[in-house]
Amino acid sequence: MRSTFSTTKRRRLYISFFPPKSFQRPFEEESVKRLLSAIRVSHDLQSCKRQCWFSEDSLNRESGSKVHHANIQASKAVADIIRTTLGPRSMLKMLLDTGGGGIVVTNDGNCILRELDLAHPAAKLWPRWSMIELSRTQDEEVGDGTTSVIVLAGEMLHVAEAFIDKKYHPTVICRAYNKALEDAIAVLDNIAAPVDVNDRVAMLGMVKSCIGTKFTGQFGDLIADLALDATTTVGVDLGQGLREVDIKKYIKVEKIPGGQLEDSKVLKGVMINKDVVAPGKMKRKIINPRIILLDCPLEYKKGENQTNAELVREEDWGVLLKLEEEYIENLCMQILKFKPDLVITEKGLSDLACHYFSKAGVSAIRRLRKTDNNRIAKACGAVVVNRPDELQESDVGTRAGIFEVKKIGDEFFAFIDECKDPKACTVLLRGASKDLLNEVERNLQDAMSVARNIIKNPKLVPGGGATELTVSATLKQKSSSIEGIEKWPYEAAAIAFEAIPRTLAQNCGVNVIRTMTALQGKHANGENAWIGIDGTTGAITDMQERKIWDAYNVKAQTFKTAIEAACMLLRIDDIVSGIKKKEAPGAASSSKPTIEKEDDADNEQMIPE
Repeated sequence: MRSTFSTTKRRRLYISFFPPKSFQRPFEEESVKRLLSAIRVSHDLQSCKRQCWFSEDSLNRESGSKVHHANIQASKAVADIIRTTLGPRSMLKMLLDTGGGGIVVTNDGNCILRELDLAHPAAKLWPRWSMIELSRTQDEEVGDGTTSVIVLAGEMLHVAEAFIDKKYHPTVICRAYNKALEDAIAVLDNIAAPVDVNDRVAMLGMVKSCIGTKFTGQFGDLIADLALDATTTVGVDLGQGLREVDIKKYIKVEKIPGGQLEDSKVLKGVMINKDVVAPGKMKRKIINPRIILLDCPLEYKKGENQTNAELVREEDWGVLLKLEEEYIENLCMQILKFKPDLVITEKGLSDLACHYFSKAGVSAIRRLRKTDNNRIAKACGAVVVNRPDELQESDVGTRAGIFEVKKIGDEFFAFIDECKDPKACTVLLRGASKDLLNEVERNLQDAMSVARNIIKNPKLVPGGGATELTVSATLKQKSSSIEGIEKWPYEAAAIAFEAIPRTLAQNCGVNVIRTMTALQGKHANGENAWIGIDGTTGAITDMQERKIWDAYNVKAQTFKTAIEAACMLLRIDDIVSGIKKKEAPGAASSSKPTIEKEDDADNEQMIPE
């Protein structure tokens, strides 16, 4: 057996086979041919793989430390944008050409980043998108600390950059960060102080200190009072000391321009932007009303499909109309036998039904939102009924004190107020302009979230950067007992926690180096865990004396979200873009199927029947 091998510049292996004369049997020759074909196929597959990665139209790919540096720089850029909005002396940001087409002036971290998301598509700046999602998560989970979490995450990535340059593996850094997170939560548990949720003065001070950094901090106790009244109204006891507060579902914020901010109040009931159906015939003020809530139309049923009725005699037309009138009358009589004062339906209400109700002295409101209907049910004790023939006495709401329609500005608003033990409420905000009201609403949402967090988990931690400094000092001490190369990233995480008090000092305008050195000295000695920086004056004081607190839930969530997000971004070591599916031969010439969009459907020329 003799074979020759030759290799060309294209690195393709050619095998030529010269069988000896001893190969006389055909089956032996056939087996050798199969062997050679297998060798060729195997080699061709390997070359195909190489060509897939290195052909001209290959993917755009970045990997290694270049990716880490790009992620860190993008995250630091986002953190730098909103760093100045932290603390009571924070700056405001003016955002032009936002999603609504207007101007937004705010210092709320989540609001700023939400608008930035519109300006920078996620496809181009995906690390920034990740940081924006970080702020949204914090806002949805606890409603506060949206600026702190971005600043802390940016600092965690900043201190990790030195270790990336020193060729530390990202997994080592992430392991050290997770260990630091566990120890930081343990420190929070140690320094947390319990609070009595029934003590209104303490709760008021807590909410006020949390929103002191907001724009509405200058209006004193007003927003804190509104937030506390609203959350205590809708709170529901679940037993075993647990309490559920659903802000989104059962608290409605109504913004009406005009008047003064001091005119804002929490209604013990619900306010809706509706008037009665027949203003001249129906009463606009009822004391202790009996309320029926419906989820069905009080009008004749329309055919689901196109219906044609062929009438032979003229009298049949009158019979047809009589049937419709009897149907409406029957519906109204089923409702009127419960002697209601107010009927509210989510669907339509015909003129004939309106006539029967006004004749019986009953007021009616139609086409109400389902969410508003559910709030009214919670406030006055009614049950939303789907069919009038299923109505019962227990479905009628009797806990409302007054129903009244008032004109505010150019619009009419219906008030169902003075309810006994309501589990839903409306916060009525008044102010000089829409921009002011929008900012007050954002601050009110944060304040209500803080009040909810304290009610659910009544524990406090010191504010003013005192918590972060205590955590930082404790982690520095523990870092000496950690063995191996994880010690250095662990210590760097401890230093990163100082970003919060340092940013507060910068925004106050005090000498940052002297202030931070003094604070570090006090916490290194373990004098008092409540020593921090007063965000208004920049003085180093006891946070307990100044009543500057943070909710335990907010602080714990801030630490968890920031460190977990930093670890996620550090573990990304490859960016592949421009992924395209290879087309089969001849598929390029074939036309792609077109997908009809909603806009195309609207513009389509309809063929007349």
